Amino acid sequence: MSQPVYSEESIRSLDWREHIRLRPGMYIGKLGNGSAADDGIYVLLKEIIDNSIDEFVMGHGNRIDIEINERIVSIRDYGRGIPLGKVIDCVSKINTGGKYDSKAFQKSVGLNGVGTKAVNALSANFIVQSFREGRSKLAQFERGLLIKEQDLVSNEKDGTYIEFEADDTIFKNYNYISEFVDEQIWNYAFLNSGLSVYFNGNKFQSKNGLLDLLHHKCGEDQYVYPAIHLKGEDIELTFSHNHNYGEEYYSFVNGQHTTQGGTHLAAFKEAIVKTLREFYKKNFEPSDVRTAIIAAISIRVQEPVFESQTKTKLGSTELSIGGQSIKGFINDFVKNHLDNYLHKHPQTADALLKRITQSEKERKDMAGIRKLAKERAKKANVHNKKLRDCRNHFTDTNEEKFESTLFITEGDSASGSITKSRNVETQAVFSLRGKPLNCYGLTKKVVYENEEFNLLQHALDIEEDLENLRYNKIVLATDADVDGMHIRLLMLTFFLQFFPDLVRGGHVYILETPLFRVRNKKETHYCYSEEQKQKAIKKLGGKPEITRFKGLGEISPEEFGKFIGDDIRLEPVILKTETSIPKLLEYYMGKNTPERQDFIINNLKFEIDEADKEQEAA
Repeated sequence: MSQPVYSEESIRSLDWREHIRLRPGMYIGKLGNGSAADDGIYVLLKEIIDNSIDEFVMGHGNRIDIEINERIVSIRDYGRGIPLGKVIDCVSKINTGGKYDSKAFQKSVGLNGVGTKAVNALSANFIVQSFREGRSKLAQFERGLLIKEQDLVSNEKDGTYIEFEADDTIFKNYNYISEFVDEQIWNYAFLNSGLSVYFNGNKFQSKNGLLDLLHHKCGEDQYVYPAIHLKGEDIELTFSHNHNYGEEYYSFVNGQHTTQGGTHLAAFKEAIVKTLREFYKKNFEPSDVRTAIIAAISIRVQEPVFESQTKTKLGSTELSIGGQSIKGFINDFVKNHLDNYLHKHPQTADALLKRITQSEKERKDMAGIRKLAKERAKKANVHNKKLRDCRNHFTDTNEEKFESTLFITEGDSASGSITKSRNVETQAVFSLRGKPLNCYGLTKKVVYENEEFNLLQHALDIEEDLENLRYNKIVLATDADVDGMHIRLLMLTFFLQFFPDLVRGGHVYILETPLFRVRNKKETHYCYSEEQKQKAIKKLGGKPEITRFKGLGEISPEEFGKFIGDDIRLEPVILKTETSIPKLLEYYMGKNTPERQDFIINNLKFEIDEADKEQEAA
């Protein structure tokens, strides 16, 4: 076999636009189709909003207007506006911007002059218009190439307008999910008291900062004690405990949601444990202190160092706040302010101690059961064929981290089809044996005593810490019938009851597979709804062959490969912020209340009506 020639002709120099389009992951992380909150289309949105937020932080403009009309995004702020002579450079010349001047942008999140250029290069259409003192500059681009510029007279308020449409040749089959955008905007509002953000006509505003965020995420009625809210120069934090399992944190640096934490979050978690140990004069286990905690922390530093352009993890270790290291600053703040707070609020201190003691007792009671469950799981894995694992996992490398998936299926036929058609590098399959246990109202003891739940927990590797999660996506792949829906509901109950952070973290999905196959000798259409089926019949004409897939096992491995490949359709399981997990589970899985009966009857009538229409059409 001849070797490729490596010569001067092999060396290429790419301009900024070509490089971004060739290696978009370097600039915005994963691409995705909008089904996950960290998919690229939301990063594009964030990069533009960040610039408007920086204007507000610097004291210019207290309103931002955002609209998303299908795939067209527009953002208008009322800050100073980009200097008119530099409008084109700021959106098309790499490493160009005003944030290199620390006097102009103190403690900004965007420092490298990259974000807006990435949006421009990755958009099919991109428009920027700046308004300053009665004059305006407009520039229009296609995939990063300038096609039009105008100097105008304007009577609009100062500020910047940007409109873009993500390039669908890069972001395949994408769409914006409003719940993800809502959460993104709420975070901006919580971190910037006094700012008003309007998204598609809805107003987002906060008066109490992170305290509002905690109420928004949890609900005051779920707290064990009133949330503790502490503020200082360049730092704000709040926390409480509830009755859930696990730990829930929201961390921010200069207004950036650091979803993967970093130096500041690690320091905060350590400081909480250290301070409470000293206050109560007891050497608590860190896990007992932090179990069932819900907390948020925000800090502001000059020139933060993030681990990637997407800024999801703070990597700074040498940075200082007020002359101290980040770790030292946070530790001293928590020690002084939290200690003072607990002395002034003895009822809160008593309730907090009671919650920690409860966690300690539960951990000790579970020690023996956990040990036995580990041994059973290890023994079962020698002969167990429930898990067909993949080669790469969530913890291996950044690139593979985005891809690893575990399909949870029902029965051998469905798991067999997926197993034969999957990507063995990044897709694993876990096969359920019949319907899982309804675990509503049960304690976590059942996770270890029930063989199926125990093996699933070990397959995911989430017993000790959710950070050990081996798969980025957990996909419920059940039949589109009554039994399949019931299994899906039972599995969601399991995750919400014992591992709610997996759902909150955007790791749980439902696989959408086609309900119908409509084909003739020339064409085949896979349809996900009755409406799509009718359109396919009309398009093909005549009398095409129509197949109704009643179960996943009826779909051949060859066909299944089309549905779990690049064009996979995943419906994210999203918890709306106002949703209370205990109330949600009680409503759907608790006693058969009149409210639930009404819900079932009303929705059953809808299904019957649709079935009647289908029969009449046939």
